[in-house]
Amino acid sequence: MNEITKIAPATTPDDWASDQEVRWCPGCGDYAILKAVQRTMPELGARPENTVFVSGIGCSSRFPYYMETYGFHTIHGRAPGVATGVKLANPELDVWIITGDGDGLSIGGNHMLHLLRRNLDCQVLLFNNEIYGLTKGQYSPTSRTGTRSPTSPGGSLERPVAPCAFALGAGARFIARTIDTAQKMMPEVLKRAYRHKGASFVEIYQNCVVYNDGVFEAFTEKKSAAMTQIWVEHGKPMLFANGTLGLHLNRDTLRLEVVNVVDGDVSQVIVHDETNKAVAAMLIEMPFPEFPVAQGVLYCEPATSFDQAMAEQEVKLVGDKVADFNALLRRGQSWEVKGEH
Repeated sequence: MNEITKIAPATTPDDWASDQEVRWCPGCGDYAILKAVQRTMPELGARPENTVFVSGIGCSSRFPYYMETYGFHTIHGRAPGVATGVKLANPELDVWIITGDGDGLSIGGNHMLHLLRRNLDCQVLLFNNEIYGLTKGQYSPTSRTGTRSPTSPGGSLERPVAPCAFALGAGARFIARTIDTAQKMMPEVLKRAYRHKGASFVEIYQNCVVYNDGVFEAFTEKKSAAMTQIWVEHGKPMLFANGTLGLHLNRDTLRLEVVNVVDGDVSQVIVHDETNKAVAAMLIEMPFPEFPVAQGVLYCEPATSFDQAMAEQEVKLVGDKVADFNALLRRGQSWEVKGEH
């Protein structure tokens, strides 16, 4: 007799929240990101028992404690390495990496680069607050030139890293960007990232209320957001300012320009093609305030994931062979010691 398989009941956001007290500074943007993730997971049809959150070191890295899933709070910058081991050991697991601009792009930059180029099937959420929050406000790889901090009292002299540009250069096949307070848009980005087969890189602008408060205020303020932000969607014209402005690609200079949209005529406005890597680079690098800050899925061009390629290679190499450790141990030159010695 066939055994009837029980269908697991649908989950709710509460099913994804652990019993641990959430401990971030009051007003921290991490709270909003946590709630958005917990609210989105049931909509994905994901299962807590099949989900793993892996983090490194930093304020954002407390995240696994607050999710009612499996989790690893690893060491500084090494979350990509641990996540790679988890996914290769059990490809059926949904693996999420939670990191920050310091953890993921400073000491963890090397690990992040290789995870993205390998295209491991996982979701990377990089919380970018342009500062080291956990260790009391030192400037980070993404801090802007001139940032004054305990480690740069005269102002940072370094050119900041652009996380999405880093991901694009590393060979990431899915790159998106959103804001901690974008509670309607963030879940849409998370859903796309989850459904992408391969490494999904999502940069989230996150406000640090203690050490870098208001650093993104110029484009996150609700009253001016229509003019300072642009939400891009595949196959749709790139419009902002309530449809009165758009992005135009100048074919002579090969640069983006802001153009007026008159009477709804969008003939001069470029249509977003998320598979176009060159335009994705332009969207990522658009200087603010001359241009709005691009959000949404900036680039997506799927390719075979690392874990899938590993599984296929194993089948090809092993085939119907049976492992014989004893034969392997004695393969080649070997000898046997006899008698007294």
